[in-house]
Amino acid sequence: MTNTAMTGTVRREVPRLPDDYSADAARRRTEFLAAETGVRPEHVGRYSFDPGVLAGNIENFVGVAQVPIGIAGPLLIDGEHARGTFYVPLATTEGTLVASYNRGMKLIYQAGGVRTTVMADVMQRAPAFGFASAREARAFGAWITENFAAIKAEAEATTQAGRLHDIEQFSSSRFMFLRFNFTTGDAAGQNLTGKATRHACAWIRAHYAGIEDFCLEANLATDKKSSHVNILRTRGKRVTAEATIPADLAGEIMHTTPGQMFRARQISNLGGLLAGVNNNGNHSANGIAALFAATGQDIANVAESSAALVHTEVLADGSYYYSITIPALIVATYGGGTGLPTQRECLELLGCYGAGRVNKLAEIVAATVLCGEVSLGAAVVADEWVTAHERLGRNRP
Repeated sequence: MTNTAMTGTVRREVPRLPDDYSADAARRRTEFLAAETGVRPEHVGRYSFDPGVLAGNIENFVGVAQVPIGIAGPLLIDGEHARGTFYVPLATTEGTLVASYNRGMKLIYQAGGVRTTVMADVMQRAPAFGFASAREARAFGAWITENFAAIKAEAEATTQAGRLHDIEQFSSSRFMFLRFNFTTGDAAGQNLTGKATRHACAWIRAHYAGIEDFCLEANLATDKKSSHVNILRTRGKRVTAEATIPADLAGEIMHTTPGQMFRARQISNLGGLLAGVNNNGNHSANGIAALFAATGQDIANVAESSAALVHTEVLADGSYYYSITIPALIVATYGGGTGLPTQRECLELLGCYGAGRVNKLAEIVAATVLCGEVSLGAAVVADEWVTAHERLGRNRP
């Protein structure tokens, strides 16, 4: 029995036109929605750019989701790629978010800024090969090691920016899982690595006998999922942000002390252990998601990028050392949604649009996250967290 027979209705396709990326095509689809649902969107169809620029970014275009953008800053960064002050666009509908990050940036500015360091840069695709036995899988692994140069040449033949640096091997049962580790220039690189790995694996399958099973992506890259392997091995950029906060500033701006904040950090680490979390950040997803939405990043990459490793110390002079490492930060300054009109403008505000700027953007993201972590942590300790949301975050119908 078909769905049509079951429901008594005919499936009506969303209209597609020969010139599908046009205002007329969007209007036609809006008319279709009104007829099918009884709802005619008024605001979705109001946008300021030519729909012709959207090919490759969206299908069945009808309009835009207008997410408010607020500015936090100045954010002072002492990085290897990002240096100076930045005004950070954050796209969100959560009241208090921009204010909280802004407060953290004020504190860190007066404390001397954030030091940022890109520790590693790698993007993966992770195929699996199956054999008749574990011994055959082991032999295949040895062959991969011996033939790495040829495999590298095949992978890099598909890309100008991508470089295959190594292939990690993980065996289980009669399967050999491989992690192809690439650098990808200013692109996030998931599509680049998929194409390059597919080409390399075609060469492998043509030159190695006995392969019984093959899967181009066997989930060891954990694309768009947080995982311990990416926390350990890195996916995207591994970035550390550090700041030292004098005790008097903590009291003046955050209404707390380094000792109180450190004590709360110890308790929250224990609570996270009880809960089984895989990172000990406060709310890194907040700032990352808001920056991603503003700058045209792949929003689903928040799943990996928001894993955060926090380390704090009360130093001998009473100041508070605070660091956060983001081990799987996936960002781009070229390709994807970064070139769309509003997203490009937000990247340009940061001086991060185009080639050669991806590490700069990564450092800005990490510095922003640190400021938000400090601000929220202090608000909880000083019992200002709930009252701030009551004052700034109440928007009830």
